[in-house]
Amino acid sequence: MTGLIMAAQLILGLSILVLLHEMGHFLAAKAFGIKVEKFYLFFDAWGIKLLKFKYKDTEYGIGWLPLGGYVKIAGMIDESMDKEQMKEEPKDWEFRSKPAWQRLIVMIGGVVVNLVLGVALFTMVILAFEKEYVPISVLDNGISPYNIGLEAGFKEGDKIISINNKKLVRFKDALSVSLVFGADVEVERDGEIVKFTIDDEFYNKYKESEDHALFEPSSGRFEVFQVMENRPAYEAGIETGDVILSINEDIEIINWPQFSNVIREHRNEEISLSILRNGDTLDKSLTVDSLGIGIMRNMNADFPTQKYGFGQAIYYGWSDAMEMLRLNITGLGKIFKGQEKATDSLQGPIGIAQIYGGVWDWHKFWYITGLLSLILAFMNILPIPALDGGHVIFLLIEIITRRKLSDRVMGNIQMIGMLILFALMFFVIGNDIFRLFK
Repeated sequence: MTGLIMAAQLILGLSILVLLHEMGHFLAAKAFGIKVEKFYLFFDAWGIKLLKFKYKDTEYGIGWLPLGGYVKIAGMIDESMDKEQMKEEPKDWEFRSKPAWQRLIVMIGGVVVNLVLGVALFTMVILAFEKEYVPISVLDNGISPYNIGLEAGFKEGDKIISINNKKLVRFKDALSVSLVFGADVEVERDGEIVKFTIDDEFYNKYKESEDHALFEPSSGRFEVFQVMENRPAYEAGIETGDVILSINEDIEIINWPQFSNVIREHRNEEISLSILRNGDTLDKSLTVDSLGIGIMRNMNADFPTQKYGFGQAIYYGWSDAMEMLRLNITGLGKIFKGQEKATDSLQGPIGIAQIYGGVWDWHKFWYITGLLSLILAFMNILPIPALDGGHVIFLLIEIITRRKLSDRVMGNIQMIGMLILFALMFFVIGNDIFRLFK
């Protein structure tokens, strides 16, 4: 059942993205009187179609290969490689007969739609699911860093003011992944303003760290929420609801990150815990194993929240979308620089399905779909032949030089681009399969 839910979310998400992307090309072409011969969700490779019908001049349908979709625009050299049509005299309603600026708008139509869709979905997620945020100003006790956060330069009790000279309003913005790629940080520390820089090499330390976050709001002592069976805490008699006061008598526990840091420093060592249970203080001894002691804390720290206004939702929808797009571009840059392995970072259909997950959560679904829409916009505008960006580059050259490349040259370039895309497709799908059995 989990696999079916993953597949269903993947197909629905891709269907939305592909349909709207191709709709961008379709509507732009129609606006300039260009004939669109086909509009397909998924590819009808080798002429195999699951569904088709014709309305006016356009054949609409669903192909069997769920790796994208396409619109076949009359008089355009595209993935259909329709050489016979290109041998005929240009018609007024063909793509090739239109001015370069109109053809340029047709080519960027899909990218524009994906960009707008990504921002719209991020805004919708804020309005429909998140609804409110924790203002950074209400965190009177500041933050509590994990070990990796300490390495970055944060200290217990720091109150974050700005990141990269951008004043923070939401605590959510302080958790930006951009910090691990390097940032200028301003904090209030012990009543003074302190500035420090996280360099871009910090990312390598973060990758090797066991911590998934640099810090969290300092929320004070925590209650044990769950004790895992057959782990040190279970064997020592730790129970749900216990509050851990200190370790080895002299280390006072003030919050979860600090507790986590201390436990890691005492792996494979015997420690004593002072705990509070029903008003009584008890002492428990145990040996920390390689994974810790086997407890989970109550995650529901209670902080005052602020509701998003409609204007705020739009602003933060745009801001969050652009931040995620920038981070993905930065990540791709690290692959090209050799700082990150493509096998670890690139995801094919199977990998994307796993990101959606085996539980249908609409909040997560729309967020991931919005993120994929932004990534699709960026990937499509790359100057690779056969992608929208490849067509855009040649159209810009034509506009500047007022010379159009021949159909023969364009056809050869298109073929090269398609070979590159097929190679990339085989790589990411093969990598997905390899990871399944890794």
